[in-house]
Amino acid sequence: MKNQIAGLMRQAQQVQENMKKVQDSLADIEVEGSSGGGLVSINMTCKYDVKKIKIDPSLLSEDKDMLEDLLAAAFNDAVRKAEQLSQEKVSAITAGFPMPGGMKFPF
Repeated sequence: MKNQIAGLMRQAQQVQENMKKVQDSLADIEVEGSSGGGLVSINMTCKYDVKKIKIDPSLLSEDKDMLEDLLAAAFNDAVRKAEQLSQEKVSAITAGFPMPGGMKFPF
């Protein structure tokens, strides 16, 4: 029993170290969200830092409300992609590690 607990503790420490590495790497991974058939696009990291916003020039003469809606939709698309990619990275690390009582990592 004591050896099992020690083994589990070593596994937990290794998972924790790997999680730190993944969390750090998420700041360098970029995703692109878009809306309006690509008229608006937003590039952001998986840590939700927006790096670039592209707006098709044809939208600049359009209705301000429509442009705001397209920006919001592109941002939300990028956030969903960042969350999905982050979850995939975390799942790859925690695969096979027994999580007591349905415990989840804070992502």
